[in-house]
Amino acid sequence: METLIFVLELIGTVAFAASGAMTAIKKNMDIFGVAILGLTTAVGGGVIRDLILGQTPPRMFQNPIYAGLAIAVAIVIFVIARRGWFEVRHQRYELSMLVMDSLGLAAFTVTGIGAALETNAQSGWFLLIFVGVVTGVGGGVLRDVMAGDMPYIFVKHVYACASLLGAVICTALMLLGAGESLAMVSGMAAVAVLRFLSAYFHWNLPRPRREDGHAS
Repeated sequence: METLIFVLELIGTVAFAASGAMTAIKKNMDIFGVAILGLTTAVGGGVIRDLILGQTPPRMFQNPIYAGLAIAVAIVIFVIARRGWFEVRHQRYELSMLVMDSLGLAAFTVTGIGAALETNAQSGWFLLIFVGVVTGVGGGVLRDVMAGDMPYIFVKHVYACASLLGAVICTALMLLGAGESLAMVSGMAAVAVLRFLSAYFHWNLPRPRREDGHAS
């Protein structure tokens, strides 16, 4: 399972680094800001996960490939943006952001669960689900806070709920003995599908009504 987790973490790192870099570009940050936001988004959730699990120093400090890959991806995104690719059509940015963010969320949700099992094979279901969701949403929360935005998990297309669904499915399959690979792929698929469907159909969780009688 260690190899599978490593591969999925690389996928999540690329995806979240790209989403962080695109957010920085939208905020008109310079290349340093783009690199830092890409790096923070890519490794933030994993650092929080490792601290919760008592694994110190966190993996990103033990293996510099994660930080190096995140910074490299962020710089590539910066170069692409400098060529005006995102300016041609606003939809390109929105679609790219949705795909990268959903892929990163899906990958890190299930790798968080896998890392918890690696650290402690006797981890209970609540810890597995909690760590999976925190790993999935942690980087995105740090990205949005640093960019001065309301975090996605509070306002955007059942974001945290998608991670929660994937974590529940992945954990249930693992505890039922379905196999790590099947459990992780199923969890990732659930996260991605719910994210895409919620974006397409504009699904959101209920909100309180404003004084004018409409939902805020």
